Amino acid sequence: MDALLCKKLGDPTHSPVPSSIENDNGSPIVLDPKHPIPELKTPTSVLVRVKATSLNYANYLQILGKYQEKPPLPFIPGSDYSGVVAAIGSRVSNFRVGDKVCSVAGLGSFAQFIVADESELFRVPEGCDLVAAGALPVAFGTSHVALVHRAQLTAGQVLLVLGAAGGVGTAAVQIGKVCGAIVIAVARGAEKVHFLKSLGVDHVVDASNENVIPSVKEFLKAKKLKGVDVLYDPVGGKLTKESMKLLNWGAQILVIGFASGEIPVIPANIALVKNWTVHGLYWGSYRIHRPPVLEDSLKELLSWLAKGLITVQISHAFALSEANLAFAAIKDRKVIGKVMVICEGRGSTRSKI
Repeated sequence: MDALLCKKLGDPTHSPVPSSIENDNGSPIVLDPKHPIPELKTPTSVLVRVKATSLNYANYLQILGKYQEKPPLPFIPGSDYSGVVAAIGSRVSNFRVGDKVCSVAGLGSFAQFIVADESELFRVPEGCDLVAAGALPVAFGTSHVALVHRAQLTAGQVLLVLGAAGGVGTAAVQIGKVCGAIVIAVARGAEKVHFLKSLGVDHVVDASNENVIPSVKEFLKAKKLKGVDVLYDPVGGKLTKESMKLLNWGAQILVIGFASGEIPVIPANIALVKNWTVHGLYWGSYRIHRPPVLEDSLKELLSWLAKGLITVQISHAFALSEANLAFAAIKDRKVIGKVMVICEGRGSTRSKI
């Protein structure tokens, strides 16, 4: 089968080369067309033919060697994916060959086949696009656990989403609207602003040409709102510090990531006086410590997707052989929504959807 192997740490935006030739172009990733198909090692194992796998910023950081989880080399990167059941173990009771499924793996989804225990798989409901389902677990799962499970966002609360046009950002604004919140989004560029408005966001700030804080304050004043109740922050840096000027007494801060490359300092003295709650949200650790939370979360998200309450914006889709272009799109932050890697077939699938 085709599989993308990370053989060393480095910048994955260099073109992957076939594993049969000397990898002298500096790329840490190689495309192996003869990688063995994984075997069913337990009676409850399921072999899935991967349709699509989602590219998350964490995957990029992992190949760079800058992520908190550092697997031994070589490894097949990947996390959330979707596909079709190709074979099942003797004791599998919930799935049959041909079923459409999605899941999350610690590694290994950048390949044409992957094996998972049946307990880790979720059936994709009828009417759901299979590629979209492959983009759902990490980005939407992160935002759902953060907003619904941790912050317990309720109708009428004010939600401020930084980096709102990215994968987790577009998920956060949609989940905020499903919860009935008043959603304020911050992004850069007219195209991103237009897209966020199409999602029904109540107020969008284009940080490329306007000051975020005065813009939000003006909106809040016009709507006779006191301030922001929940800050969703996958960006970090200076914008986090500035956004704290907008927070209400008793506000909640969701620390999702640091796409800016700068880790902000949240002043404990102000958090004390204003009774703020700071939530650190590392979604992946829930797989170890609270797996039932992730199971309930993904089931609800799949039902929302089937009902049309949320949509997955897929910005670009690439073949496994073009994975460097997918990583480049993530690195350059020119994406609106999600970048997907299509694992079936060998032809070019490069497109903007």
